[in-house]
Order: sequence, then C-alpha cells, then structure tokens
Amino acid sequence: MIRTKLSTRIILLIILCIYFVIIIIPFLMMFLNSFKSMRDIFLHPFSLPSTWSFSNYINAWEKANLGAAYLNSIIITISSIAGILLVSSMLAYVLSRYNFKFRRFIYIYIILGLALPARLAIIPIYVLLGNLNLTDTRIGLIIVYIATGISFATFMLKGFMDRVPLAIEESARIDGASPLKIYWKIALPLCKPGLVVIGLVNFVNVFNDFFFPLIIISSRSKETVPLAISIFFGEFSNRWDLIAAALSSAVIPIMIIFFMFSKWFISGITEGAIK
Repeated sequence: MIRTKLSTRIILLIILCIYFVIIIIPFLMMFLNSFKSMRDIFLHPFSLPSTWSFSNYINAWEKANLGAAYLNSIIITISSIAGILLVSSMLAYVLSRYNFKFRRFIYIYIILGLALPARLAIIPIYVLLGNLNLTDTRIGLIIVYIATGISFATFMLKGFMDRVPLAIEESARIDGASPLKIYWKIALPLCKPGLVVIGLVNFVNVFNDFFFPLIIISSRSKETVPLAISIFFGEFSNRWDLIAAALSSAVIPIMIIFFMFSKWFISGITEGAIK
C-alpha cells in the first residue's frame, strides 16, 4: 500500500473538494432555475426560487413531447447497448482465444475506429442508410451506434478476456461444453465488470447524443430527448425556464443508472487498468 503524508492527503482532499464544487454548481443552478420564471432567472439566477412551482416541468413535457422522446431514447439506448455488448464480446473472445490468419490485422483494423471519429464519415453513413431505406428510422440510428461503439468495447473486453484462466475453459471443454457454451457460461460472467463499464459509457454517449439523431431523424414522433429539448432554443430567444426543466428531467435517468452500477463501474475501471 502506498503511504502518503498527512499534508499531501489534505491537499488532495482540498483539490477534490474544489473540483466537486466546480462540477456541482452548474447542475445546482440548472435544478434551481427549473422552478423559476424567465423573469426570476434573469433577476436572481443564483438564489432559491421564491415559489417552488412544477409548471415548467409540465410545460416542457407537453411542448417538447418528452414522453415520446423518452420512449424513443430508451428503446434506442437499450438496443444499442445490447448490440454493442453482444457483437464486441464475441469479437473479443474470438480474438483472445483463437489463432487464425489475419487475426492481428483484424484487431488493428477494429482499433483504428478509436482514432477516427465516426462523425467524419457522416456523409457516406447517411448515403448508405438512405440506400437501405433506414433514414428517419430507429433501427438505422441503432445500427450507427452499434457500429461506432464496437471499437472501444472490443478493445476493452479483449483485455478482460485475456485474463480469463485457460484452465477453466479447458476443464469445461473436457466436460463436453461447446465453444458457444464456454463463451456464454464462463467467459462473459467473468468479464462482468468490463461489460458494466462499457454499458455505462455507451448509455451516456447514446442517451445524450444530439449529432446523429439530428442528421438521421426527421420525424417529431421519433425524436430522442436531446433532439426534443432543442425546440426551446430559438433563433432570437431561448426559453431558459423550460430548458432548465427539460435538462433536469433528462439528467435524472443517467444519474439513477450510474449510482445503481457505480460499484461495478469502479471495479471494471480498476481491473481494466491492471495488466
């Protein structure tokens, strides 16, 4: 165990406290301003609301059609995460356990996706989706998210797969287990912390993404939450009261999911850092 001096620990604690304050203040202001009128926001942006009214939340929910937007975001996010975890875990297992021709080339090709942002290829992506009649569809958006999330997920899961003891798999193989059963019953459960990390990272990325829905989705009925909230940003004026209420509503699911799986997330990050 690394021992640190008391003064060093105090300095680190002060730095962490300052960082926490810097991070929490914008969220606190957003939450408090979600209960104020436009007039109160401009006159008293840092004060508590004079009256705690939920009218902003009701108006934001109705005007932005957040009910349908939440449903779309949940469907797209869960489907994308499931696809990313399934495809990347199978890729990682094959690359970790089997030796075949072009194995290293395939792995490097997949990893190159981390260096090249998918947004640079938005024109060919849109043309391809158009040729397949997948523009303005949820399935088209899900396919894009799965394709863009595979690189990081495969890279991370391969590290976890490499640390799974071969003796366990050999014992299962002697007992008659098929490769698919070994993958599903042994390799995946032992990589659970890595799966949770990848799931949380992609949950935040997909649920909060504005770029791809803006390009691919054109129907109001298929809008995601970030796209629906953009209705309050006008060309000449912004409804900051409704924006604060809508953003506060959008943050809640992410906070709940993160706190539910924070233990697994920290465990997965720690294990992923140890080789």
